[in-house]
Amino acid sequence: MKGLQSHVTKGLTRGSKVICHDNSGAKLIYVIGVKGAKGTRGRSLSAGVGDIVIASVRKGNPDMVKKIVKAVVIRQKQKIRRPNGTRVIFEDNAVALVNDEGLPIGTEIKGVVAKEVVERYPKVAAISPGVV
Repeated sequence: MKGLQSHVTKGLTRGSKVICHDNSGAKLIYVIGVKGAKGTRGRSLSAGVGDIVIASVRKGNPDMVKKIVKAVVIRQKQKIRRPNGTRVIFEDNAVALVNDEGLPIGTEIKGVVAKEVVERYPKVAAISPGVV
């Protein structure tokens, strides 16, 4: 996985409920793990923009509910510090479902995507309306 140039503070922890902003059929997911995260005993795993989370679908199409899926975090409320000194804050936490290769499952994303996601997953950025 390609490293990020920005300093991304991890804003989502295990147990977070996040809105899925693509047209894959899932509406609300529940984070149960973070792919590639190494933890310490007694400390919760956390994820930020550009990380892949393992989640359970809570609301959505009946065939999607109770499925374990992988999703990439495209927006977070926690501040993101960029190398030029700016800080970016989004209104909500949002994810987009991806498969094992990192390709998006849906065909379009509602809302903008953070620039940090574009560095790692260019196919996700291709189906989004804008990049911030």
